[in-house]
Amino acid sequence: MPQTVPTSFLVLLLVVAGSLPAAAQTSNATLNASFNGLARVSLSTATLTFPDADPDTVLTIPASQGPVTITTKARTSVNGAVTLTVLASDQLRSGLNTIPASSITWTASGPGFTSGTLSATSAQTVASWVGSGVRTGTQSFMFRNLWTYATGTYTLTMTFTLSAA
Repeated sequence: MPQTVPTSFLVLLLVVAGSLPAAAQTSNATLNASFNGLARVSLSTATLTFPDADPDTVLTIPASQGPVTITTKARTSVNGAVTLTVLASDQLRSGLNTIPASSITWTASGPGFTSGTLSATSAQTVASWVGSGVRTGTQSFMFRNLWTYATGTYTLTMTFTLSAA
């Protein structure tokens, strides 16, 4: 019987120890997320055509495709400037014949979008605003129609550049 008492005492000690609350412990973790500047531009069409017309009756020819919808997406600082520009690759060319790129003008609609004239020497502002976001606007292109142009099919490439500071 002397062995029974210590066993009972051990069981009682384990029951008491199991009912005590565990010590609380906290730990902190740090979350870091980095976002770099990013800019993306898309156009509703990549080709513009201007049909032939009589310069006496049609002084400016609108592009057959109608307005071009431009969607821009930019991620920048809170006060970062976002600018969309366009630059002609060259003058309009048909073989050796040229027509100045400035014969192409546009009107624009949408917040921050502006009207302008195409240039082959300096990028022209199409739109500008401050801060990140998605912006959409339109450009309606027109071609100045003159009797002095030599016959031919004239082409040039326009490069749109979206930059976020």
